[in-house]
Amino acid sequence: MIKFKIVTPEKIVIEETVYQATLPVLGGEVTILPNHIPYIGALQAGEIIFRKKQNGEETSLATSGGFVEFHNNTLSILADTAERAEEIDLVRAEEARTRAEALKKEQLTMNDEEYARTSALFEKELARVRVARKHHTRRGISLEDNAL
Repeated sequence: MIKFKIVTPEKIVIEETVYQATLPVLGGEVTILPNHIPYIGALQAGEIIFRKKQNGEETSLATSGGFVEFHNNTLSILADTAERAEEIDLVRAEEARTRAEALKKEQLTMNDEEYARTSALFEKELARVRVARKHHTRRGISLEDNAL
């Protein structure tokens, strides 16, 4: 089993024992299982998925980036943000994604730093929407019920 901990600047999001975790990292995804080789990487915006048991139910979180370290069956994630799928308000996430997309389209008036910040915001909101939609679909919650 793996000691799993996700920390953001605001709080400890998760601290529990899990069987496996799949993380969005630069260049793709990595799945960490017990006794995995030591690993350090950059987390990117996307979905963190973990299971407490080998064939157990998946739990999803949306993240906007950060760093991951695995050593001696301890998986530590220092995330910019991390939000459980069930905590994401899908309507508000869609609205935020739309606003971020509109900002990104204004790139002609932005310098490189502003554009990078806006792109990161867009990626974060897109990840939130994807994770929330997947959660709703798995739970049989109609997306139309959420005014989408």
